[in-house]
Amino acid sequence: MTDVPAVSRKPRTPTPASIAASLAFDSIRHAYGAVESVRGVSFEIAPGEVVALIGNSGCGKTTLLRLAAGLERPTAGRVLLDGREISGERAFVPPERRGIGLMFQDYALFPHLTNLENVMFGLHGLSRADSERQARSALERVSLGPLADEYPHMLSGGEQQRVALARAIAPRPAVILMDEPFSGLDRRLRDAVRSDTLAILREARATCLIVTHDPEEAMRMADRIALMRAGQIIEMGDPAELYRRPATLFAARFFSEMNEIAGEVRSGKVETPLGAFAAPELPEGTAAIVCIRPQGLRLRPAGQAIPGRIVSHRHLGEVDLFEIVVSGLDAPVLARVRDSASQAPGDDIAVEVDPAEVLVFGAPQP
Repeated sequence: MTDVPAVSRKPRTPTPASIAASLAFDSIRHAYGAVESVRGVSFEIAPGEVVALIGNSGCGKTTLLRLAAGLERPTAGRVLLDGREISGERAFVPPERRGIGLMFQDYALFPHLTNLENVMFGLHGLSRADSERQARSALERVSLGPLADEYPHMLSGGEQQRVALARAIAPRPAVILMDEPFSGLDRRLRDAVRSDTLAILREARATCLIVTHDPEEAMRMADRIALMRAGQIIEMGDPAELYRRPATLFAARFFSEMNEIAGEVRSGKVETPLGAFAAPELPEGTAAIVCIRPQGLRLRPAGQAIPGRIVSHRHLGEVDLFEIVVSGLDAPVLARVRDSASQAPGDDIAVEVDPAEVLVFGAPQP
């Protein structure tokens, strides 16, 4: 393995722009035997847009990406590229003719080929000289030009990821599909490599669909996020909208850790031991769940707000995590706070709730 830093901060060669295309899924269904993995999915990605497809394992997100790539054929529905059907009942365009770049979770690099040869592998219809020139240019764009003649096993995980990215962008595809592209990197490298990858995607102006299970990754990279559950898109919107105003309890739980308190709507509010919270959209008498993000709980000196007692305290670096018992609640609540070194287990404190970090939903049906 080389000792080259995983992410170089030297100026990169500018990435030539692609001719971006729209990518659309129209009533897509797909089944593996009797199990339907995608159930009636429809949405469109605009040219040059970055969309993250997110959800728990087995929800159908990778299947949807494979359908777009042409690695699977839909049971029903159509995949369209710039309005042209590329997969469906009327047409099926082979993967190599779709103008779509692929980047897999395991990078899928050939160990017996050099990094340059790996990038050249995706270039077709060019002379050897032109193919090599374009591949070297792609490696320069990801700051790996000096390692063109090395082999993948000589590189770090971050460097291998960037070789895979170079191979994906070298043909200047109209659409790039990425399947969990950063999951193999440690946290230190992941943030830097994601940032550089996003910068390259923006320069290339390629349409991009990223499959991930990491909410933070989706919010950092995507213009819009599509949240999947059991083969369906249950919510889609920009990252701030899905985080701040999720339409479902499932989405709220997915994008943030929550303190959940059961209650009932009375006169437009839900009364809880942590206070009363507005629920104007829920009918009178509805069973409800009040969700409070841990960062929405503030610790105050005893006597200044709702009484509580600290039962545990953990240092998490930038914030501290507290478990606090509050009278009337069956379980402790979690609070993530800063500058709390003076607080310790056993201390009596007061808890104050930031209304901006509270969401109220109807309780799920049993």
